[in-house]
Amino acid sequence: MPGGTEWILIVIAVLVLFGGRKIPEFMRGLGKGIREFNDAKTNVRKEIEDGMNEKDVVRTTPTTTSTTSTPVQP
Repeated sequence: MPGGTEWILIVIAVLVLFGGRKIPEFMRGLGKGIREFNDAKTNVRKEIEDGMNEKDVVRTTPTTTSTTSTPVQP
């Protein structure tokens, strides 16, 4: 994790590269990207949990099979 001096250098580099007016747009885009990533992560986690719950239901549901056999003639 960057320390205090590294953060200052990063901020100066961002100011030089993007300028003062572009930074709010850049940060808005970054925030939107992070929010979309977290939403996708939450959706994937929910789908996995739902899938696991479905497997549990399938495992606990008793299956009935017919065990009638027909005699085989020799």
